[in-house]
Amino acid sequence: MASQCSLSTLFPIQSELDCALDDATTEQEKENLTKEYLKKLDEREDLKIPDFQTGLEWLNTEGPLSLNKELSGKVVLLDFFTYCCINCMHILPDLHHLEKKHSAKDLQLITHLSMLVSHPSKVLDNVRSAVLRYDICHPVVNDSEALLWHELEVSCWPTLVLLGPRGNLLFSLVGEGHRDRLMLFTDSALRHYGEQGLLKTHTVGIKLYRDSLPPSVLSFPGKVAVDSSRKRLAIADTGHHRILVVSLSGQLLHVIGGPKSGRQDGELSEASFNSPQGVAIKGEDVYVADTENHLIRKIDLLERRVSTLAGVGAQGTDKEGGAMGPQQPISSPWDVTLGTAGGAEGNVLWIAMAGTHQIWALFLADGKLPKGSESKAGTCLRWAGSGSEENRNNSYPHKAGFAQPSGLASAPEEPWGCLYVADSESSTIRTLALKDGAVKLLVGGERDPLNLFAFGDVDGKGVDSKLQHPLGVAWAPEQSMLYVADSYNHKIKVVDPKVKQCSTLAGTGESGDTLGPEFNKSCFNEPGGICVGDGGKILYVADTNNHQVKVLDLFSKTVSLFPISTDCTDSVPTKPLGATKAPKLPKSAARKEMPPVVVSAGQTLIMSLTLSLPEGTKLTEEAPSCWALSAEGNEWLLESRVVTGEIEDLSKPLSISTKLPAVIKDFNSNPSLTLVVWLYYCMETGNACMMKAASFTQPLQISANGGEEEITVALAHAL
Repeated sequence: MASQCSLSTLFPIQSELDCALDDATTEQEKENLTKEYLKKLDEREDLKIPDFQTGLEWLNTEGPLSLNKELSGKVVLLDFFTYCCINCMHILPDLHHLEKKHSAKDLQLITHLSMLVSHPSKVLDNVRSAVLRYDICHPVVNDSEALLWHELEVSCWPTLVLLGPRGNLLFSLVGEGHRDRLMLFTDSALRHYGEQGLLKTHTVGIKLYRDSLPPSVLSFPGKVAVDSSRKRLAIADTGHHRILVVSLSGQLLHVIGGPKSGRQDGELSEASFNSPQGVAIKGEDVYVADTENHLIRKIDLLERRVSTLAGVGAQGTDKEGGAMGPQQPISSPWDVTLGTAGGAEGNVLWIAMAGTHQIWALFLADGKLPKGSESKAGTCLRWAGSGSEENRNNSYPHKAGFAQPSGLASAPEEPWGCLYVADSESSTIRTLALKDGAVKLLVGGERDPLNLFAFGDVDGKGVDSKLQHPLGVAWAPEQSMLYVADSYNHKIKVVDPKVKQCSTLAGTGESGDTLGPEFNKSCFNEPGGICVGDGGKILYVADTNNHQVKVLDLFSKTVSLFPISTDCTDSVPTKPLGATKAPKLPKSAARKEMPPVVVSAGQTLIMSLTLSLPEGTKLTEEAPSCWALSAEGNEWLLESRVVTGEIEDLSKPLSISTKLPAVIKDFNSNPSLTLVVWLYYCMETGNACMMKAASFTQPLQISANGGEEEITVALAHAL
């Protein structure tokens, strides 16, 4: 690909505009400056960028896109993005805002995933997971060799590049925090080219990847925390924007929040979160790092209320803190753990503040600071980290540098203790001595504080060992061992802090979903959270991209799936599992509407579905087939909350039953049930795999006269 132009060509032109905009005092003045700038660009013929390389992997589209074809006549915004970078995550709300403001007929967003080193972002499955996790609904191109990155001389993530209708460079924005200027540039470009009649109003073919997937109980679970005394597990069901509290036997006890994002305090049934990550549980209190709301929340299970302890609900830039929690802006809290600070156990909530690359403290009770001064309950302040993104160790906590700290574990040693920090972007595990604030390297990374790319997968001591973007740590006091979710290596590792020895405990190093009796043959997919239970005998792992929690028995060396019942025992039900709307069917799905059936109050309707696969095929074990039963607009029909399930055997009909309510007020309504099945199957020869979906709509006629206890409807479908 011959280089045609780069951002260095644009830089001297735009830098003059940027300086003028900094001095402008009114919006009209800024609009006039931008309009004159665009007129100057019309005279330039050297700003057309090269087209996308052929053969790249595209998501959320019906096929590859070209600046010379599908995108010709469009204003295009390229977002150079990598999904592990907190700065890239911070601009997603700006892009969502832009998408809501402008129709896709006028403006086309494209996320350009690119990496310069060997990294999981180059793996398409991980890219797919990132697209789902961050709810990206516009085209995504996985430029695994960073070809366009090199051509345009992009230097960092995130970088936004705005293109005109000829694929010509207009503006670039580097880093986060440019929403106002992004809106100004986009509005001006659309107005400028619209007045010239150069914009085309066709829409690009969008086919969202998420619409082809079945529902699941969990969606990208971020963190887990165990309450051994009460035999409970708290799970951050991040993709569903909710917190689950589950017994250690798998019985669902509480569902708080979800399925959509929000920012609501109050009763458990009303509360909402936005991509929560860290959880800590003690007694009847669950503390939550409500990451994308930039809040710390508290769930009081006894009082059945959710409240905000820290944060103002918008991303903060303060790197000092010191205000009372609800008045203190914070930025992307990623994990929380209860600990001490020169006082009673549990008087401080430690926060991994990924957004400002620091460790913060939220005082839950009056406590002492290292130099002897007092801190009042409710105070939220920076404890360690300069705020610069670095891998810098230092005896002075405010001079140390972290790089997107994402996991915390407290190892109490009276009266202060120690924190273990999973510092994800530096691929290290660090220690923070709470008494004197010294920050030291435990394992991973390298000695150069500015090198954030010293990652790998090497067992060893101290700096000789290598990790890759670890997101979770858990301390086992019974063994004096630290367990690590080595996320991008798809492994669980164990560290002996006394000798700084790091070794692989479980996982092959390849992403997958394999259970079994041997740790070294088990597979994970970017595990993000980990905790220790049963007196150091059990590890609970949030296997994030597999949408599961897994159980590692440290004595039998087995890996099993943590089962979660979909029936909630909460005496005052909150939002039940499985009650979310089923995903949109792909266009290729078969749709069948059945003849109406007469039913009555209290009657059980059984849908008996016979499915058959094409000859020479079998169900795919690695991608479990499943079903979902819904009654959109008439949810009162589903007295049972079990509305999803897996399909494991097609040798006999699938039997799904639902019991109608005992009392039906409106006998004149004609509701219907919809049964959707997703079948994943592959050739018995193993050389090809497929997914097919089918939908069955069963209209119901409600009768006032009771009938038999059960009525069965026979359905059949052959692929």
